Amino acid sequence: MARTPSGELVSEVLAGRVRGIARMMSRAEAGDEGSRHALAEIYFHTGKAHVVGLTGVPGSGKSTLVRSLARAVRESGRKIGIVAVDPSSPFSGGAILGDRVRMTGLTADPGVFIRSMATRGALGGLARSTLDAVDILDAAGFDLVLVETVGVGQDEVDIARAAHTVVVVSAPGLGDEIQAIKAGLLEIADIHVVSKCDRADAHKTLADLKAMLALGPSGDGEPAWVVPVVPTSAERDEGTGDLLSAIDGHRARLDGSGGMERRCRRIIEMRVLKTAEEILRTRFVGRRDGRFAGLIEQVMARNVDPYAAAMDLLAAFYKD
Repeated sequence: MARTPSGELVSEVLAGRVRGIARMMSRAEAGDEGSRHALAEIYFHTGKAHVVGLTGVPGSGKSTLVRSLARAVRESGRKIGIVAVDPSSPFSGGAILGDRVRMTGLTADPGVFIRSMATRGALGGLARSTLDAVDILDAAGFDLVLVETVGVGQDEVDIARAAHTVVVVSAPGLGDEIQAIKAGLLEIADIHVVSKCDRADAHKTLADLKAMLALGPSGDGEPAWVVPVVPTSAERDEGTGDLLSAIDGHRARLDGSGGMERRCRRIIEMRVLKTAEEILRTRFVGRRDGRFAGLIEQVMARNVDPYAAAMDLLAAFYKD
């Protein structure tokens, strides 16, 4: 029996072919119905990669840090896939944040795959398309998959929570010594990085962050893990090796304590719920029979309460 186009594409992904990986990601990002069967088959080949979420406020030097970290991963003999989530920019052809210059020396390396995900206007699609991309890279044989998010909104926090290891990047001189605290990211970080530590004011950021961590538990509920604070400097090419060691150390701790299974279960729960939410949004917000709009008007007029309206939508979903 001849293979379907989707089946051929899955085979290309599993073989680690760059063109097939890129095409599959484009289909996943577009959200076309036919891609779901291919992505389902791909999912059954996942579960080997170490997924690292890296987030922090704009201006903290995340992209430069990602470049240095990618080089360190390659020097260790491993392959790395990078997914940069940029909710404000149009699709940039795979350049991280639309800027290939920052990744000079990496884009030609077959052991590095870089993809920028544009998500403006997507209905709940930020987490879905990104996690689909992670699955694709995992199935394609990349040892470490790094998801970099721009900003510190709820979507970015959700994506960070979908990683095995969460790295939060801060930097001195951005108006708030501990931006991660202000952003509510302190409690989800497994590793803190203070970038630009060649600056004179970096020691204060390091000291303040360590003091805050000493006040209470963090690391997303893994009591055996002491959250490290890693200073880095792109100018001096310092700290990247320490960061990779911390990432590998966290993975080893998760594997040895049962924490990896707990995190994977949490990730799957989140994905199932978000996918169900997206299906409901797509099904009802855009439907032409006016059911959703009519219910909104009923709630506005105080004829129906929001809970009853939601139950009405769910009943219609199961009936249809």
